[in-house]
Amino acid sequence: MNPRTPETHLGDGGLRRLLGRAADPRGAVVVLLIAILIAIVVLNPGFAEPGALMRFIQRVSPVAIVAIGQYFVIVSGEFDLSMGAVVTAQVMTAGHLIGEDDSKTVPVLIIMLIIGIVVGIVNGLATTLLRVPSFIVTLGTMLLIHGAVMWWTGGAATGNPAESFRQLGRGGFEGLPILDLLPYAVLILLAVIVFGVWISRRPFGRTLVAIGDNAEAVAFAGANVWRTKTLAFVLSSLSATVAGVLLAGYAGVHPSVGQGYEFTAITAVVLGGVVLGGGRGTVVGALIGAFTLESLFTLLNFTSVPATMRDAIQGAIIIAAVAYSGVVFAKKRKRPAASANTTSANEPRDPSTTSAGESSPIQLTGGDGAARE
Repeated sequence: MNPRTPETHLGDGGLRRLLGRAADPRGAVVVLLIAILIAIVVLNPGFAEPGALMRFIQRVSPVAIVAIGQYFVIVSGEFDLSMGAVVTAQVMTAGHLIGEDDSKTVPVLIIMLIIGIVVGIVNGLATTLLRVPSFIVTLGTMLLIHGAVMWWTGGAATGNPAESFRQLGRGGFEGLPILDLLPYAVLILLAVIVFGVWISRRPFGRTLVAIGDNAEAVAFAGANVWRTKTLAFVLSSLSATVAGVLLAGYAGVHPSVGQGYEFTAITAVVLGGVVLGGGRGTVVGALIGAFTLESLFTLLNFTSVPATMRDAIQGAIIIAAVAYSGVVFAKKRKRPAASANTTSANEPRDPSTTSAGESSPIQLTGGDGAARE
């Protein structure tokens, strides 16, 4: 028999693998993002210019950052509904405490980071040690922070903070070739992405995914579940803090500036293939989900769809993404079970599998690239 040529191999098995990846929720969102971007460019060719793309990424950066923070909580099997309130609180803190005094920028930034850490610790400990469902805990935190902000500000907008602080969200390196402007927000987003991918590949990230898959097994293996989950909530609150810093410069100071960010983050994460309930997903998937969601809203703006439809569209996306992921992953779970039944009883078993032939959640969760197969 003649060996198959590379062309033949690419034509059958390679094509099937490509189609399989495109049908996977993580691959499908990439295809959707590309299709939406093409549609935007067709409607508005100027969108493809480097400067316009940089401004688009600058606008998406706060959403992408909170989506990455929300990823760490959702992949562990929890929710964080307080992110929008934290964003608002941080914006209002900057507006009230910095004012026009540039010398207060660094001290207030430190205060904002402390606020983010405290909120994350409270959410994490109430969820893990007090065993209150995270949905209830973070909903209560959201209402508490929102009420405190309304009491503090009287529900009215205040003056913008000093220009040195606002430059973090609205400024950048100017006069660059081709790009003309490289926003600081884009560089901050890149730093958050690198950190998110790095930490998700560390033991913390792998343990977090394993907790979302089977917390009892992780605890039995000796991992500290409550500490790991609490750190995930801290990362979520810190991501909301960073987003608040950017929005204070980009969108200004107003009590409603962070409204709905928690649901936008959840929508982006789910759209990116992260499974509600935990145990499956990647940082990159959450990032792509955020860009896909914001690209979709940009496309709707170009097609004159009313902005009032935004919430309805987000709800439809969540339902469709969760349903699609459930169907696809249910099929994948059946395949290993079927193949395990055909394995010989005398054949040496891979130490990374359980007695039922399923992959061990601790051994096979590889952080950012770790999907339970």
